[in-house]
Amino acid sequence: MLSINWVALLYLLASILIIFSLKGLSSPASARRANMYGMLGMGIAILVTLQLQSVQNYFWIFICIGIGGLIGGVAARKVPMTHMPQTVAFMHSLVGLAAVLIAVSAMADPIAYGIANSQGVLHTASTIELFLGTFIGAITFTASLVAFAKLHGLVSGSPVTFAGQHVLNLILGLAMLGFGVWFCITPTWLPFLLMLAIALLLGVLLIIPIGGADMPVIVSMLNSYSGWAAAGIGFTLNNHMLIIAGALVGSSGAILSYIMCKAMNRSLLNVLLGGFGGDAKTAVAGGQKQDRPVTSGAPEDAAFMLQNARSVVIVPGYGLAVARAQHALKEMVEVLTKAGVSVRFAIHPVAGRMPGHMNVLLAEADVPYDIVHEMDEINPEFADTDIALVIGANDVTNPAAKTDPTSPIYGMPILDVIKARNILIIKRSLSVGYAGLDNDLFYMDKTMMIFSDAKKACEKIVQSLD
Repeated sequence: MLSINWVALLYLLASILIIFSLKGLSSPASARRANMYGMLGMGIAILVTLQLQSVQNYFWIFICIGIGGLIGGVAARKVPMTHMPQTVAFMHSLVGLAAVLIAVSAMADPIAYGIANSQGVLHTASTIELFLGTFIGAITFTASLVAFAKLHGLVSGSPVTFAGQHVLNLILGLAMLGFGVWFCITPTWLPFLLMLAIALLLGVLLIIPIGGADMPVIVSMLNSYSGWAAAGIGFTLNNHMLIIAGALVGSSGAILSYIMCKAMNRSLLNVLLGGFGGDAKTAVAGGQKQDRPVTSGAPEDAAFMLQNARSVVIVPGYGLAVARAQHALKEMVEVLTKAGVSVRFAIHPVAGRMPGHMNVLLAEADVPYDIVHEMDEINPEFADTDIALVIGANDVTNPAAKTDPTSPIYGMPILDVIKARNILIIKRSLSVGYAGLDNDLFYMDKTMMIFSDAKKACEKIVQSLD
């Protein structure tokens, strides 16, 4: 049994490691090391917590750790990188569920948790902590499940809206707060369960109007929710480590959400109100797309252009992830580099379906970090680029964001692909992106469309280059 001083010291060490982990995750080059810091910090926190005097039944604890560890280990090996966004959303739901279950358990036996007097009456501060942890956890749980279902294709990714939706959400939010205040004044099961039920419903209603274009922001926002839920329950458990870790995750997720919104030139409130992205009704009419001429070519034509280029900038999008083309793309980059072509990658902050999605894919294929550049860094280079190769990206390259004031994405910072001397776009069809908008890049004279699966196209380009 460790002394109080040793417990505090080890918790401090674990907190520092988690801070280093969050700091390291800001760059792909340090992300692997950052994950090790995070695992080490959490491992120390778990071991220290297990030896606390309040822990009395190790049997069920180790049974649950074994089951959870087995499921997590198998999932980590089996889940493909294309399913990582929905996997992250599902993990957020588990954090929310854990917060709710702990709150229910604390309500059932508050004396055991040390949050009530000898008569079982909850302390005032504890009721507030339970209220915060419960409703944030409940919203996180159901909101994350809906996000998982949208990302995994179990339900439509299009926004689900109806008349009076925001008014209904406001009424439910006020009712949840009202029952929460009632619970804080009279800590009984009735207001607690009513508040919990409304919070679970709100989690669903808050996410269904949000379309695919906003999913990267939603994933980071749910990450923030899960952190605050953990912090709230940390007060109930009187565990300083859980409070610190939850606050770190919550604040970092909130900052990331702000960064993502800034990358789309939208406010977080605008995203939360939903209704943007994934709706083909906002797209240019299909007949107009068919009437506009496009220049199409074969992968062999693309290979000829690439091998005669001096500089190439590759813009990956979700189509790269769907096709699992990152390894074939890495091979193509190696062949071009050996031939003396300067190859770099341009990453938009909201490309894909979660923050850093494209960075993760390229890192999995061992693409060198020094040729992967963020939007602000690479945009000035497009004007001096021979070929911009766009793979499955749409909205983040759409010039309407700068030229069409009536466009829903007007004002959103984009990758300046249009400034390149020539443009190659690998895409299955002329279908619209998440925002439901047609892309004028497809119809430019200097653009060649390669209508193909990204992996097959990259493999054929490599064959032709060889």
